[in-house]
Amino acid sequence: MQQGQRDQGDLLRSYPGKFMIFRLFKKKNSNQAIVDRQYAALTSAARQPGFYLHMGVPDTVMGRFEMLSAVMILYFRRTRTSDTSGQEIAQEIVDAFFQDLDHSIRELGIGDQGVPKRMKKLAGMFYGRLESYAAALDGDDAQALAAALKRNIYPQADADTPDMEMLAQWMIMASASLVDQSEEIVATGTVTLPSPAELRFS
Repeated sequence: MQQGQRDQGDLLRSYPGKFMIFRLFKKKNSNQAIVDRQYAALTSAARQPGFYLHMGVPDTVMGRFEMLSAVMILYFRRTRTSDTSGQEIAQEIVDAFFQDLDHSIRELGIGDQGVPKRMKKLAGMFYGRLESYAAALDGDDAQALAAALKRNIYPQADADTPDMEMLAQWMIMASASLVDQSEEIVATGTVTLPSPAELRFS
């Protein structure tokens, strides 16, 4: 397990000067209740049925990974400008995210020898998405974001593949919503994301 963690740490870099995507040695967390509450809220946001029923995300293991990655990226973009306490919480959520991925891989029956390789691949996928989605969001470029989402969610896209325009619009709406949430909200682990229904019926 330690070797797998080293592999992830080598692969993933800092999100522009603020926090590491994966931390090898996790120190004792004095904010565990806050982290648990916020991580649960983020995972619940990623599992909202509207993404899978109406926005073209496949309800599969990889589809859920893609949606959770998108939600985490939105959260990390918000916390990159947070004060020290907000960034510490964000780092703990990064740790929880990758530990969750590790656990999920093991539940699929992957043995100890195969876990580091799978984790390294997933970590690389996540970091690539972080770069492409953040660039599109920073430029408020819905078309580029939709293209990146489609490329990642449907790598074997054909003429029948759903477009990701609604999901891209939701991410832009969610990003704006996060900007409006205060540092107190970040520090208390009560950051929320809008429902996909807010876009569909707005």
